[in-house]
Amino acid sequence: MRKVTYRDALREALREEMQRDMSVFLLGEDIGKYWGGAFKVTDGLAQEFGEERVRDTPISESAIVGTAVGAAITGMHPVAEIMFGDLTALAMDQIANQAAKIRYMFGAQAKCPMVVRTPFGAGVNIASHHSQSLEAWFMHVPGLYVAVPSTPFDAKGLLKTAIRGDNPVLFCEHKLLYPVEGEVPQDEYAVPFGLADVKREGSDVTVVATLFMVYKALSAAKELEKDGINVEVVDPRTLTPLDRHGIIRSVKKTGRIVIVTEDCRTAGVSAEIAAVVAEEALDYLDAPVKRVAEPDTPIPFSPPLEQYVIPDEKSIVKAVKEVV
Repeated sequence: MRKVTYRDALREALREEMQRDMSVFLLGEDIGKYWGGAFKVTDGLAQEFGEERVRDTPISESAIVGTAVGAAITGMHPVAEIMFGDLTALAMDQIANQAAKIRYMFGAQAKCPMVVRTPFGAGVNIASHHSQSLEAWFMHVPGLYVAVPSTPFDAKGLLKTAIRGDNPVLFCEHKLLYPVEGEVPQDEYAVPFGLADVKREGSDVTVVATLFMVYKALSAAKELEKDGINVEVVDPRTLTPLDRHGIIRSVKKTGRIVIVTEDCRTAGVSAEIAAVVAEEALDYLDAPVKRVAEPDTPIPFSPPLEQYVIPDEKSIVKAVKEVV
């Protein structure tokens, strides 16, 4: 099977959905023909589809998402790009109070089929305002779907599902994933929401990981194999809906779980998954739930300090050995 980058897989999904449905259009800062997006995901699409369907916007996140909400409730399928995930804070009213609630508050007479694409994560030395992982914010808002693809295959398939759906989706990417290559079929496909993927089969311990942490978990699993520890790596792929059954099924098999996410530890994604396991699979656990996450601190600008707070393979190996 051919290999493409995460960036190119996203671009393919956007192109194919724009070709399939004239109501799909893109909007965001610098996404048009002069720049192609801060991370080049939309590069070339303005030349192909024109500036009516690939719209450069003012530097106003609230305007970008507000425009997307208005377009969505009148029948369009907008895909808005927020240059850095941290800047969704500037559009939280539009995301959490408008897009997420329209369908409910209007008794399903109106719907809001829109996607907000945005990159999270640290590791590129751009300090606290551009390096956070805030996925848990959006898990906490009823009415929002939250996707967290880790591979090019999942990125393309989940983005297609997001665009075709009738609900607002926060599509969380990771800055370090854009150049990562993976197998992506040329044939048409889509990945359903709410279905976790076992990235590596194992029998001794379940490691649930999201986004770039999936690769660190897989690397740690190889290291642990040298010590005779067989790790199963589970990627939720979406946080809302969360595949509770898939995670519990793996825990029942292994009897142990380590949860690895890049967001802050307190009230983060790992906390919710830990609660699910505690509520639904406590009798199957042979060891306490372990979490590997960032400490509750702003992301440092200093490269050594930044690397210190980001979860790494050593911290995953340590956590696994503590439960095994």
